[in-house]
Amino acid sequence: MSVATAQPLTAPAASSAAVAPLPVLGRDVSVPLVTGGEVGYAALDYAASAPALQRVWDDVAAYAPYYGSVHRGAGYLSQLSTDLFENARRTVADFLGCRDTDHVVFTRSTTDSLNLLAHALPVGCEVFVFETEHHAALLSWRGARVTFLDAPRTPGQAVETLERALAARDPHGPALVCVTGASNVTGELWPVRELAATAHAHGARIVLDAAQLAPHHPVSVTGLDVDWVAFSGHKLYAPFGSGVLAGRADWLTAAEPYLAGGGASRTVARRADGGVDVEWHESTARHEAGSPNVIGAYAIASACTALTEAGFAALAAREGELVARLRAGLAEVPEVRVLSLFGEDAPRVGVLSFVVEGWNSSHFAAALSAEYGIGVRDGLFCAHPLVRTLLGGDPGEAGECGAPEGAPGERSLNAIRVSFGAGTPDEHVERFVNAVRELVTRGARWTYRTEGGRCVPAV
Repeated sequence: MSVATAQPLTAPAASSAAVAPLPVLGRDVSVPLVTGGEVGYAALDYAASAPALQRVWDDVAAYAPYYGSVHRGAGYLSQLSTDLFENARRTVADFLGCRDTDHVVFTRSTTDSLNLLAHALPVGCEVFVFETEHHAALLSWRGARVTFLDAPRTPGQAVETLERALAARDPHGPALVCVTGASNVTGELWPVRELAATAHAHGARIVLDAAQLAPHHPVSVTGLDVDWVAFSGHKLYAPFGSGVLAGRADWLTAAEPYLAGGGASRTVARRADGGVDVEWHESTARHEAGSPNVIGAYAIASACTALTEAGFAALAAREGELVARLRAGLAEVPEVRVLSLFGEDAPRVGVLSFVVEGWNSSHFAAALSAEYGIGVRDGLFCAHPLVRTLLGGDPGEAGECGAPEGAPGERSLNAIRVSFGAGTPDEHVERFVNAVRELVTRGARWTYRTEGGRCVPAV
């Protein structure tokens, strides 16, 4: 596969024939419209938090009566919970195609996972990160020497940019590359396998931010040859405040515990001088101090199992068809400009951002919600440098709701993001495209005002 068309997929393409959306919580929720009546809610903000799979909810509910303290009790419920927790770790390792020697550490989120890895960096480690990353990947490396790489305009340029940067570094010191698998702004797939090969060729390691990739495509640590993977449960249909950092054990084992406390320590003894001697665990427990979120870990494992059993490759193929229909529908509205780094034909997951000529993006998103029952997101999506690049400069401050924006010759202040996944019915995407077309051609049917910097219906 050439660099220019590289896709970080680890499973063969599969037919989406007869593949139905997976049942998720909230699929039957109705919401009121400002124009009167109610409509079934179209949740199209998966990139922020995906709705929980019904399977995950049922599994957690079935376990809840047996909840017990993990790793700390001789009682039956404690032992059951411990087995559940450790089995969840193995399920996640299998889902990610981890190496036998890899550690799977349960965290609170992708942000927490990357901060944990930042805490474990060897002394003198240099970090390389593209300016197009989510803030979790941009801001986690406090205390490290960070080289920010310019936004590439093709997958091949991304590899070339990293190659030049790594070639100029001191080859004798440790280095880490952090890269996304799929952009949380454009949904575009990054050439992860090629970037990993480039990093390793220069003696660097690489961590994959899979927050937006893992819910949409199979991810394999061994297949992509990355050193670590980080992702969040709340984007993988298991929104219970858990995340994962999976990968090589050596840096994690050599680092001081991310949090000091019970669970991370093997033995603790008072010294004669009044101090304390501590022997820390060398396993995953080293960075899981305190009572772990066993329900969150189990929810992630349940989601991994559900996606695998449903046929993840087929789900991804169905999503690809929805993306194609969405792009084709928006292309028929001249006022809509879809944001992209790699070009209109770049492969992407079910995440797409755009601006509408003549519209304040907050106003447009508010109208989609209030008049059509469609939930999307507007703003800069915790990726300010990337959105600035895509919009052509500093977005600045948004104007008053309803004020014209993005007129010919002007640039937009922020963007609108629509995102979906394995639980999205075809009808939701169709309704969204029709709503965009109606708003652009007819305008909003309600009046809106600015409140707390956001547009809201004036009622």
